[in-house]
Parts: sequence; structure tokens; C-alpha cells
Amino acid sequence: MRSYPAYKAAAMHVSPIYLDTAKTVDKACSLIAEAARNGARLVAFPEAYIPAFPLWATLRAPGASNDFFRRLAANAVEVPGPEVQRIAQAARDNDVFVSIGITEGTSASVGCLWNTNLLIGQDGRLLNHHRKIAPTYYEKLIWANGDGVGLNVVDTDLGRIGALICAENANALARHAMMAQGEQVHIMNYPPGWIGRGSSVDKIIQSHAEVHCISAKVFCIVSSAFLSDADRDAIADGDMKIRAMMDGIERPKSMILAPSAEPCSPLLCEEEGIAYGNIDLADCVVPKQFLDFTGNVSRFDIFKLTVDRSANAAVVFEDERRVRNHVGSDLTVVAEFKGVHHPPRLNA
Repeated sequence: MRSYPAYKAAAMHVSPIYLDTAKTVDKACSLIAEAARNGARLVAFPEAYIPAFPLWATLRAPGASNDFFRRLAANAVEVPGPEVQRIAQAARDNDVFVSIGITEGTSASVGCLWNTNLLIGQDGRLLNHHRKIAPTYYEKLIWANGDGVGLNVVDTDLGRIGALICAENANALARHAMMAQGEQVHIMNYPPGWIGRGSSVDKIIQSHAEVHCISAKVFCIVSSAFLSDADRDAIADGDMKIRAMMDGIERPKSMILAPSAEPCSPLLCEEEGIAYGNIDLADCVVPKQFLDFTGNVSRFDIFKLTVDRSANAAVVFEDERRVRNHVGSDLTVVAEFKGVHHPPRLNA
């Protein structure tokens, strides 16, 4: 007999300690403990939270951003590694599931970075390792393309959980891939703002969340980073023109939406904090009786989607095919991956 868990979730509307991985991990562990004390079972952090979203890349010419990129690369997180192990231990100590955005690095290249989201179980195990499939706009100067390995929905004690990063949530095919795996809770993580022409970024984020809630009949947890004064000062680095541009940036919201697209948490925007909301997976059932795009209104004889979930690797050595797959491993006990000759992707 199927069960429909009910629990509290937390959307983290928080800032990092800018480009300082160690201190940002400290803050993340503290926030995980705070959310757990307040009854949360699932905690979702923003995009590229560790060590910070590279907002500087849209405020300066590429040649004037080299020092920022060097600092970002120096603070990149390897998976697994000591920083991920600390987050995993915090998840285990507090009995919570944690979704967190990182800038991921690799021993195969000091300059290759990915925009990555990790889902860690309450037992400290890595449940999913997703790299953003295509960086957006100026992000292409920072992050490499990801692959399809992490386009997974994970079956957990809290239901079937999936996650997409920022503009991936505007990709109808990526969203359908999540929906078609029986997703019940969808995590969307975003940066602290966006500078560029076009429609309101906050309106776009909310619209994508509402559409996915209604289309997939899921709960959506939206976690957007908060841009603190300390972040602004760090990015401006004494340039008052850049500081003024950041003062005018539109702040995106963090929130939790029900399958009806109605908020089931406060909407956080102007202040740093945690948006708590109650999730009851029984609320996902009846809406599918009316409109189920992977069920009663599907036409898979007409529409077909193929997703390649194989890993991209810089090189595959025939004598080193036994690359350990760390998805499903207990990150609090697994040794850090050090093999410089192995492909950078940990999923074989």
C-alpha cells in the first residue's frame, strides 16, 4: 500500500560567506541544524551556494574578472571531498535531507568548474549528483557543460525528490524528464539576482514554479540566494559604479508552493531567512485524476523523449575502468577521491 508522507521543508533564503568555502560550509551546517530544530526534514539551499554565485561575471569584462575566477576555482568543491563530507555529517547528525548548490571542481583540471546540485540523505549518503546541463548567458565564462547523469528523481522516505538548477526549470524537456519519473517534490535553486535585459527575473522564477506545480502536480521548493551588504562589497571591490548597480538589482523570492501553485510557506525576498512550509504528498494524488501528463492525458505514441544519462569524461583509460560510483555512498566515511588519471565524473 502506498504511503503519502507529510513533513516540514525549508527553503533557505541565505547568503554565503563570499568566496570562502570553509566559512560558508560552517554557515551551511549551522543553518541545517537550525532548520532541523524547527522541525524541517528537507532543507534546500540556493544555486552555487558554496562558495558563492559568480555575479561578478556580468558586472565586469572577462579580462577584468580573472582574479575573481582564480579565487572561485581555488574555493571549488570536489565530490566527494572534505566539504561535502561535512555537509553529509550535518545531514546525518540532524536527521534531515539536504539539497545544496556548489561550484564543483576536479583534479583533472584546475580551471574546469561545474554548477552542481547535490542531494544528500538523512543518513549521510549521496543520493544524486547533478551538474547543470548548460550554463546560462555569462555563466558560460565560468562553468562547463554538465551531462545527463544527474537527471534523476530519487525515491526517499519523503517521497520522490527531483531538482533542476535555475534556467533548467525553463527547459520543458528537462522538466518532463523529472515529471516522467514520478516526481512529487521538485527543488528549484537560483542565484541572488540577475542583471540583464528582459522580464522581471522574480516573475519568471515564480511563473516557472507555478507551471511545474500545476503540470507535474508536485510541491516546488524554490531557494534563491540572498545578496547581503557584505556580498555587494566583496563583488564591488571598491568600484562604486558596480556597487550602485548591485543596489538596484531585483531580488528573487524563496518559497514553497503546493501542487495547486498556492504558497504553503512565507515568501522571502528582502530579508535573509528560512521559508518553512508543510508538505503533504497526499495533495499530489487527486489533481492527477484530472490532468496527468505522464498518465491519463499522455500520448507517448505521438510524443517521445529520449534522455542520455551517460557520463561525460575527459578521458577513459582502459586499465582504469573501475571508477567508483559515489552516488549511494556514505559520504561521512568514504575516502576523498584523489585519482588524477580518472575521468572527472565520479559516476561510472
